[in-house]
Amino acid sequence: MSQDQWADRLTAALRDSESESWSRRAAAGRQLAAWAEREEAGPILERLLLDAHDTAVTQETAQALLERRDLVGLRAVLAALSRAEEGATADQLDGEVFGYRSRLIADDRTDEFVDQLVSLTADQNKGVRDEVLRLSRPGSSHE
Repeated sequence: MSQDQWADRLTAALRDSESESWSRRAAAGRQLAAWAEREEAGPILERLLLDAHDTAVTQETAQALLERRDLVGLRAVLAALSRAEEGATADQLDGEVFGYRSRLIADDRTDEFVDQLVSLTADQNKGVRDEVLRLSRPGSSHE
């Protein structure tokens, strides 16, 4: 895919992230997750993760970020979870994180998850650090 095609797709996803349609916002979140490391995508992904109108947007965006299986995606979801004020949104994000953890454990990739948490213990964002501590507690489960 050419640079122009990537730029066009990014522009379309940015536009759709502000759509009135929950399905367009959810699709935008899924697309923007691929560019999560780009500075301009961060605030938009956070807004979609904390979507005030539909938890399907939260779910799709969180799943896409976690499917990256990297620190960027996990950090974005944990940062949003630490800021979630709406109960349904917090529950959705919490469920996605615990689902991610469960999938890695089931795939015998527990070390990968632990390594990600260890890396995030020194994160600049206190909310991320707090979520990491909560996830690191022995016996922690979906609350």
